[in-house]
Amino acid sequence: MVAQILSDRLEIPSVLFLILAGIAVGPEGLDLVGLQSFGGPESLSAVVGLSVAIIIFEGAFHLKLDKLRQAPREAFRLVTLGAIFTFVGTAAVVRFALNVPWSLSFLIGALLIATGPTVITPILNVISVRDRVGAALETEGIVNDVTAAILAVVIFDLAVAGGTSLPQLLGSFVSRLGIGLVVGVVTAAIIWYLLKHVDLSPSNAVQNARLVVLIGAIATFGIAEALAPEAGIAAVATAGVLLGNADLPYESEIEAFKGDITLIVLSFVFISLATLLTFDELASLGLGGLVVVVAVMLLIRPIAVLLCTYGTRFTFREQLFMSAIGPRGIIPASVATLFALELQSTNPQQATVLVGTVFLVILATVVVEGGFARHIAQALNVLPMRVIIVGAGRVGRGLAERLEDRGENVVIIDIDQQAVETARSAGFTAHHGDGTDTSVLQSAGVENAKIVAAATANDDANLLIAQLTNSKFDVQTVIARVNTPDNVEAFEELGVRAISANDAIAHEMDNAIERPALSEWMTELGRSGDVQEIEVTADKLIGKSIRELDEYLPDGVLIALVSRGGNSQIPEPDLTLQHGDHLTFVGRREAVHDAIEQCHPQ
Repeated sequence: MVAQILSDRLEIPSVLFLILAGIAVGPEGLDLVGLQSFGGPESLSAVVGLSVAIIIFEGAFHLKLDKLRQAPREAFRLVTLGAIFTFVGTAAVVRFALNVPWSLSFLIGALLIATGPTVITPILNVISVRDRVGAALETEGIVNDVTAAILAVVIFDLAVAGGTSLPQLLGSFVSRLGIGLVVGVVTAAIIWYLLKHVDLSPSNAVQNARLVVLIGAIATFGIAEALAPEAGIAAVATAGVLLGNADLPYESEIEAFKGDITLIVLSFVFISLATLLTFDELASLGLGGLVVVVAVMLLIRPIAVLLCTYGTRFTFREQLFMSAIGPRGIIPASVATLFALELQSTNPQQATVLVGTVFLVILATVVVEGGFARHIAQALNVLPMRVIIVGAGRVGRGLAERLEDRGENVVIIDIDQQAVETARSAGFTAHHGDGTDTSVLQSAGVENAKIVAAATANDDANLLIAQLTNSKFDVQTVIARVNTPDNVEAFEELGVRAISANDAIAHEMDNAIERPALSEWMTELGRSGDVQEIEVTADKLIGKSIRELDEYLPDGVLIALVSRGGNSQIPEPDLTLQHGDHLTFVGRREAVHDAIEQCHPQ
């Protein structure tokens, strides 16, 4: 409870506080809880296994197809090329830094593939990055949890516990994955049929639907585990994705219920596994352990991300952010603990290296990457303003392209599926649905949006969208396209900024006739330049004159206007900046962005 409250207050992922809580009550702290508190290793493994199944199912349940389509190429690369590179790279570093056998090195490499929803989701809950960045990280976490768990068990059974060949290893991996997929599909179909076609008692239908899904997730895990160890992870991930996209009855109530259950088991697993952490095991790794941590965080992860996102719409800052956000979580911790308990009697040295290395990487990545995630995002300036554009036509896509070039998080909504696919093909985040429907706006994130732009070709739809966002949601700015000039007054009466298409075209043509040089300059500015208005928040600049400010600004940018108290003026060199002043920058796009960072770092 305290960990969750601290997380909410400080906007730091809760996993950091949960791990610290586990250390505090474990043998290295107050020594209140230890392995025997759970009834021994077998009992703990069983409870952790079921908890992980619920966590993975819940994460997969939230992985909607719309979200997967936002970064399909990048997500696919991360779970294939990225996973392979992380696996091999980590194994090589462990082998030479710790001087252990290749079999143990590859086992640790397999475990450290996993990032997982248990650590990624809490980070994304407190950091509003672009949807495509969040989608890629969430997809990577869920899929790589499955990959890491199965691959680690195969390597342990066939290589560490008793030698094997590569064909046997691949065959075992594929068979376990296949069993998990089949069980997941079958159980998802059964759960779907029960919820859709069986009377669950109308008086308690919501409660029964929740229980059907919860028990179905646990049963899915248990059946797959009975057929093949660690196939349960693949099974619950498969069932979760299928059911999450199956349009179930009472879906919102099921999501809320599973979210609460997941919070409880997530807390239990992180705290309980952290109680098993001993500083002696970490210290026994020496300098080699630190080399592994540094290599995983600062070398292997960045290279993997840059390889997988090269040539995409991800900006370099977003690539750096993804490189810095790769904390390891539940799967490596739980599976490593299980293996170590099995190795303790036959090879205690390898057991110590296994647990020590895995927990050292988990601790370092959660503390540094999880604890400082918001600061990293702020430093890299990847916390964009959410803008919702209703209408995926040429106007909507044109506006989206300009805003995304400035680094904003744009979501497009359109009722036409073909228009949505066109927008997605152009690299935009797009939702299929009616923008006049409150639930569709909510699913697109209107509650966190600062701007809503109604850009459809239908004035009635645009007016209704403006009414909805003004009356039901706290949106800072609502802008609407007006296709018929006579309708402008109706929009303005609602306090909506109305842009008349006809007036805008007439104004642009008048500029081309009467002010051709200005028109040509504005056209060129739209291609390679930018105009931005920001509030001065940098304390070091308050009290500086415009002349002195020029020393801080990059070449290629001008201060066109200074706004103070609702009045705007062309700045004089001796004008002194005050708190609350707004500056309008004009110039090259890159120079304008650099100027904004200088004057508005927050």
